[in-house]
Amino acid sequence: MTVYDLPALNATLNTAATLLLVLGIIFIKRGQKKAHAATMVMALICSAFFLGFYLYYHSHVGSVKFTQQGPVRSLYFAILFSHLILAIVNLPMIIATVIPAVRERFDRHKRIAKWTYPVWLYVSVTGVIVYFMLYQWYPSQEVLDRRAQSAARP
Repeated sequence: MTVYDLPALNATLNTAATLLLVLGIIFIKRGQKKAHAATMVMALICSAFFLGFYLYYHSHVGSVKFTQQGPVRSLYFAILFSHLILAIVNLPMIIATVIPAVRERFDRHKRIAKWTYPVWLYVSVTGVIVYFMLYQWYPSQEVLDRRAQSAARP
């Protein structure tokens, strides 16, 4: 695995976080508190690994340009901008949601989680969309060259 494989790994982690978030909400609505807690801890771990790998990748590679033109470019940047803003807001929201749960202040946890859950879900889903738009559906020549170099390695 090279640093250039990290975007795909990050998309996988975001997909896992998305599925775990949805499962977590299903569990709590069914009253399955232990399953909810376990699932949410796993979602938190996936998101934490994502953040670490994301920061590592961008500290080594820098930014990757979206080179597609036309309406899809506007769509990409609208998704990316909203994703980035909400991702920045999301981290303190997650912390503010987890702390009351750990302290068994479930009334407070529930009040904050009503706001955190949709933001976290949006950030996870749009992270995957950004990955597909940037690396799969509309890859730049730079991305294609890196992919070819990686495939040529033994």
